[in-house]
Amino acid sequence: MEFKEGLTFDDVLLVPKYSDITSRSQTNLSTKLSRNISLNIPFISANMDTVTESSMAVVMARAGGIGIIHRFLTIQEQAKEVLKVKRSGSVIIENPYTIDQDKTVQDALDYAKEKEVSGLLVLNSESKLVGIVTDRDLLFEKNTLHLIKDVMTKDVVTTKPGTSTEEAKEILHKHRIEKLPIVDESGTINGLITSKDITNIEDYPSASKDQKGRPLVGAAVGVKGDFLERTENLLDAGADVLVVDIAHGHSENAISTIRNIKKAFPDCELIAGNIATAKGAEDLINAGVDAVKVGVGSGSICITRVITGSGVPQLTAVMDCTKICRDHDIPIISDGGTRTSGDATKALAAGASSVMIGSMLGGTDESPGTVLTKNGKRFKVYRGMASLGASLGRKSKEAGSISFDEDLNDYVAEGVEAMVPYKGTVTDILKQLTGGVRSGLSYCGAHNISQMQNNAEFIKMSRAGFAESQPHDVSVM
Repeated sequence: MEFKEGLTFDDVLLVPKYSDITSRSQTNLSTKLSRNISLNIPFISANMDTVTESSMAVVMARAGGIGIIHRFLTIQEQAKEVLKVKRSGSVIIENPYTIDQDKTVQDALDYAKEKEVSGLLVLNSESKLVGIVTDRDLLFEKNTLHLIKDVMTKDVVTTKPGTSTEEAKEILHKHRIEKLPIVDESGTINGLITSKDITNIEDYPSASKDQKGRPLVGAAVGVKGDFLERTENLLDAGADVLVVDIAHGHSENAISTIRNIKKAFPDCELIAGNIATAKGAEDLINAGVDAVKVGVGSGSICITRVITGSGVPQLTAVMDCTKICRDHDIPIISDGGTRTSGDATKALAAGASSVMIGSMLGGTDESPGTVLTKNGKRFKVYRGMASLGASLGRKSKEAGSISFDEDLNDYVAEGVEAMVPYKGTVTDILKQLTGGVRSGLSYCGAHNISQMQNNAEFIKMSRAGFAESQPHDVSVM
C-alpha cells in the first residue's frame, strides 16, 4: 500500500519574490468562474442555507464575485431568490411588475409586498400604460377598497425604446422622478428604468454582470428527484450558472446528473463537485462540466473526515486537480479550509481560479437567519449542509412535514450545527479578503492571478514555523 503526503494551507508558505508593484491597486483580481463566465474578484459565497440567499448574492455580485443560492428551498422559492438578484440592478428591467387599474389599493399593497417593490405600473383592460402607483400614492390611503385608478399618478413621464443611460438620467433629473417606463408608440410597456438602478451602476463599477447588465447569480441543484424541473425553473428565472451539489462528487449520481442536465440544457453553464482527486476532476470534465469544485471534508463545519475517514488535505487536492483541469482549460473552485485571506491566496497560487467561502460569511447581516444573543454577545447559526438540522430541514421541504416516527439514528450526519459571532456587513469582509489577496500577489511579484500561479513557490514549514507565523511573545489586544 502506497502512502501519499497531503498538505493543507497551514503546512506551507509562499516564498516571496521580487516585485515591481508599488501599490496594491496595480493588481488585477479578475478570474474565470467557469468556462464562459468571468468574475472581477475570485470569491463565491457558498450554497449553504445559513450563507447564501438573495441578499448575500446581491452583495457578492456588486463586489465583483458571485453568490450561489442554496437548494434547500422549494423550486418556486429558489427561483424567486434568483429573480430578486436579477431585478436588484440592471440597466433596464425588462418585465416590470404591473397591476390592473380596476384592482383595489389592498391588492396593490399585497402585490408590492409580495414582490418587494416600491411601485407598480398600472394597465388598462387593453394592457396599455395608464398610470403608476408608488409608496407615496398609497402611504396615507385609509380606504384600501379604493380602486387603483382613483389613487394612481396619471401623468406618467415615459421614454421610447432605445433610450441610453445618460438620456434616462437627464429625464429622471429633469422631472424629479424615480421610475421611467419605456413605452412604444402603441402604448405597450417595453421595460422600466429606475434611478436606483442607475445609481447602482455608478456605485458598483466592479460588479459582475450578465450581458444585460444584471448581477450574476448562481443556484444549486441536487442529484435526485426534481433536479431537471428545478434546473429549468432556475434557468428561466435567470440563473447564470448552476452547481450540482453533492458531498461526494466523484460518483455515479453526480456524473449521471451532469449528463442529464447537459443533454436537456446544452447551453447551461454547469459547475459540479465536490471532488478531491485528479481522477475525480477528469471524470467530471468528461461528463461535461464547465468548472470543478474541489474540497472533501475541509469545511469548518464538515466532519466527513471524522465520520468516514475519507478526504484529502485541501492544498494537495487543489494541486492534484490543477494538473488535469489546466489541460482541459476548466477552472477550479477551491471549496473549504479557507479561514484567512492568506489561505485564499495559497489556494489561488496552487491553481484554483476562485475560492468558495462559507464560514467567513456566516454571521453577517446578509446571511439568512436571525441574530441570537448569548452571554451578552451576538451570534448567528451556521451549519453544514450534511448536518442533522439541515437534513431534517431538507426532508421537511421535500415532504411538507417531518415524521417523528422515523428513527433519528437513521441519519448519519457529516456536518455540525454551530454558532458564529455576528460580524456586520459582508462588504467589510470582502474588502479585507481582496486586500489580503492583492498583497499576496505583490509578495509573489505578480500583477494578476495567472502570473501568481506561474511564479508561485511553496515552502513546507514545521510546527515551529507555523507558530512563528502567528503573533507570539506578546499579549494580543
